[in-house]
Amino acid sequence: MNIILIGMLASLGAGMMTGVGAVPVLFGRSMSKRTNDALLGFAAGVMISASYFSLIQPGLEAAEALYGSVLASALIAAGGIALGAGIVALLNEKLPHEHFVTGPEGADPGALSKIWLFIIAITIHNFPEGMAVGIGFGGGNVTNGMSLATGIGLQNAPEGLAVAVALRGQGYGRWRSFLLATVTGLVEPVGGLLGVALVHASVHVLPWGLSFAAGAMLYIISHEIIPETHRNGYQNQATLGLLSGLILMMVLDVTLG
Repeated sequence: MNIILIGMLASLGAGMMTGVGAVPVLFGRSMSKRTNDALLGFAAGVMISASYFSLIQPGLEAAEALYGSVLASALIAAGGIALGAGIVALLNEKLPHEHFVTGPEGADPGALSKIWLFIIAITIHNFPEGMAVGIGFGGGNVTNGMSLATGIGLQNAPEGLAVAVALRGQGYGRWRSFLLATVTGLVEPVGGLLGVALVHASVHVLPWGLSFAAGAMLYIISHEIIPETHRNGYQNQATLGLLSGLILMMVLDVTLG
């Protein structure tokens, strides 16, 4: 099967895990802030581990193989990480969006409704994740791509539940909350298609693409997820969740890779 198609399908599968995670709201299940923070911490741990073991480390190896220099590989990785974080920070500043807890951010939203502002916020979050999966496949390393897709899918499930529960808290019905949470994951195959196509086009894009995706995810972890998990006084549960997610993703990456 064409590697571009594989990358897009894998990122679609990872994105659809947001819908799987949101299923409990259909049965009226709520979630305590303690559980929510622990699950979001788990998601952050998975993303941190994936950023290093599945993105930065392979990016360093790819750059060294291409240019034969450890210094060059380190500088490319540094540049890619900074660029990825910078682009997401720019989108965060320029695009109007809203978080249910922290409120509106970015540019003036004009006439956009609150729900669209929330969807834009989740899109800013999910697009780099899909791109990371696509880039993982784009270099031709299917095993690394599958490891990334598995990890991103694992952390998407608790995020999907958190999104659906937040929507329910804002007065949306069960089915609408479930469907909107599912839709937020559908941006990931778009990012996956872009990532796999760019890297597949030229081998020289691979180390830049891997570190770029890592930088984008690391920015999201620091700017969005970890502050949210420490807002309600459940830092210990969030930290335990983070360590659990990091360890699980590390084991998956090492064993699958």
